[in-house]
Amino acid sequence: MSELAVLVVDDDFMVARIHTQFVERTPGFRVVGVASTGQAALDDVARLRPDLVLLDVHLPDVTGIEVLRRLRAGGDDVGVLVVTAAREADTVRAAAAGGAAHYLVKPFDYDDLRVRLESFRAAHAALASGAPRQDDIDAVFGAAAPVAPAAPVPLPKGLSPETADAVESALLERGELSATECAEAVGISRVSARRYLEHFVARGSVSVRLQYGGAGRPERRYRRA
Repeated sequence: MSELAVLVVDDDFMVARIHTQFVERTPGFRVVGVASTGQAALDDVARLRPDLVLLDVHLPDVTGIEVLRRLRAGGDDVGVLVVTAAREADTVRAAAAGGAAHYLVKPFDYDDLRVRLESFRAAHAALASGAPRQDDIDAVFGAAAPVAPAAPVPLPKGLSPETADAVESALLERGELSATECAEAVGISRVSARRYLEHFVARGSVSVRLQYGGAGRPERRYRRA
């Protein structure tokens, strides 16, 4: 199967660049264009004919939801992955009603996007034969067999329950922390603080967001899930 063409739509050039890098890091995908407004997105879809649009909701002229509605009203069934900071239920419902393949809340890590890109690619491939089997149809609609609840994630070797409790208490008290701030609050090294925080993320009790600033990598900030 050939590479899937992707159009990135975001009015923040730095975010658009990061999303472009994420897409091009994923095998089977290539970015064919970047748009910063809703009208530019509509024009680029018509001109470039991408397989998938990474569509932000907050655009300077019209919303991403309006872009999605206009695409569907015009009979365009291009795949759409909504990537946005918007968490409102009405926005999520509108994206689903417009036939968005996925909805991913910003900021996110590469793996968060990769999983959804691969899911879209699997669904795209499932329909390529023209006569999909039930398994292929399930892939398109996201059906899956029931999954047993995951077992609790034990503390990795070298991490102590006492320090883990101290890190959780710091998170509860401060609300949100970086690894550096956590290290200062608990009295441990930044590397150790990062290990505890990432363990809590893996366990599902802590969420992480990326805070974009100036030059360099975005800062990871942690809070209770």
